[in-house]
Amino acid sequence: MKKILAFAALTVLVLSASSCAKSRAEKMALAENVKVTCNPEVLQLVGDNIPAEITVTYPEDYFYPNAIVSVTPVLVYEGGSQVGPTFTYQGENVKDNYTVISHDNGGKVSQKVNFKYDKGVEKSYLELRGKCTYGKTTIEIAPFKVAEGVNTTAQLVDLGGTFAVAEDGYQYVLHKSTEGEIHYDVNSAVVKKSELRNQSIKELQAALEAIENDARTNVTGTQIIAYASPEGGQKLNAELSDKRAGTAEKAWNKLNDKKADDVQVKSIGQDWEGFQTAVSESNIKDKELILRVLNMYSDPAVRESEIRNMSQVYTELADKVFPELRRARFVTNYDYKNFTDEELAELADKAVNTLDETALLKVAANTEDTQRKAVLYNIAEQKFGSQKALYNLAATYLSKGEPSVAEHYLDKLADQKDAATLNLRGVAALLKKNFDAASVYFTQAGTPEAKANLGAIDIAKGDYAAAVKKLAGTGSVNEALANILNGDLGAASKVLTGKDGLTDYLKAIIAARKGDIANAKALIKAAGEKVSALATRAATDIEFANVQ
Repeated sequence: MKKILAFAALTVLVLSASSCAKSRAEKMALAENVKVTCNPEVLQLVGDNIPAEITVTYPEDYFYPNAIVSVTPVLVYEGGSQVGPTFTYQGENVKDNYTVISHDNGGKVSQKVNFKYDKGVEKSYLELRGKCTYGKTTIEIAPFKVAEGVNTTAQLVDLGGTFAVAEDGYQYVLHKSTEGEIHYDVNSAVVKKSELRNQSIKELQAALEAIENDARTNVTGTQIIAYASPEGGQKLNAELSDKRAGTAEKAWNKLNDKKADDVQVKSIGQDWEGFQTAVSESNIKDKELILRVLNMYSDPAVRESEIRNMSQVYTELADKVFPELRRARFVTNYDYKNFTDEELAELADKAVNTLDETALLKVAANTEDTQRKAVLYNIAEQKFGSQKALYNLAATYLSKGEPSVAEHYLDKLADQKDAATLNLRGVAALLKKNFDAASVYFTQAGTPEAKANLGAIDIAKGDYAAAVKKLAGTGSVNEALANILNGDLGAASKVLTGKDGLTDYLKAIIAARKGDIANAKALIKAAGEKVSALATRAATDIEFANVQ
């Protein structure tokens, strides 16, 4: 229900000014029906502004034709006041350019006013100060209130920005493999003794010995994979590949005096994949023609036929490529236990140069101290040219509320059009309260984080319906706040699942708006115990005018 105020005081003033006869005075007594309303009744902070609309309704036979009435809205609060523009109205006989109010018909006039946020406006009131002029006589009208208090709930919006930190990529367990291979003669499955002593097998055995002696490593399994070169027909080569798988397994057992935990034996048959790789890496004259044949035909028989038709090329393949495909591979997979967080921290203190890029990024991510983070990220950038380090440096300083420092590192990034980078640019502008520039960056980024940041700007600008749409599904405090400001307390309650002080405070606002005074008091207390600044705020918050 809107607050309606009578212009009773104005009656006496205009009477005195006009010195009218009794009949005229009786008509002026109708001034008690002059009504003033303010929308909103409780002023609302929108961004940094406090807008309102004041409406004055004059009744019939009230406004004397020769009278002038001026009204000035003033926002009054502890420690200061703000004076709005003066609005002036005149009777029909006045020769001036003010808004005319008909004596016979009365009239309604609405004026928009706007005040700026200032400390203390939470506990304030909006009053009208006026004067009536009749001829040469001017009489002041006693000030009267039209609105009380300023709701600053929108100030609870988090304008720190939402952004992702670049993943460090560090792996606590590295999945690795080592391998060796043996080769067979054409159409043979016999493992020659010389093959068990080839360089590839020697390197495999050395690697396996190193794995066994390293406490950080653990073998997870071995694969024995046999192949046949793509010549001589698919059926023949499938059978040959199977035989090679069997002899390769026996050879593996001879090579290893210890039983493997997990050995898998596979027979591939014709090795077309290996063939394509070998041709691609070769310097065979017509290799592009061969690769086109492989892409054009999927049938192994057709492929082989087409390649055989290239007689000169086929000879070169038989000499350089096919022998390498008559093989069996021994692939041992193992896990390497990387450094723990504690070990990384110690290495960073004592031997930082031994750490690779991902390790440096991990240590920096685990470090709370901003200066230490910066040192580690700078080492990663200088030593490895790490773009992630530069990005995370920018993110670190944004989280500390230092957008200019963050922009210094953003300027050094190679890809300025990267979506995550554009979002950080927007956050930097947001922290500087440059909403227009921030909106451009967020729109260009198009990420979920950027969309949420646009929602925060909508709250700051007072477009709560738009904020609700952009923040939907984020589960953030900003989403809850947008719903509160948009009048959907149920939706806001569903979002507020956290245990922090601000969550309690917003729950208290919801409770107060629903008239649940006891719950509101309990939640205000809980919020204040977690964040002392919220207790201070609650003492002057108009949301709790009926709670305290």
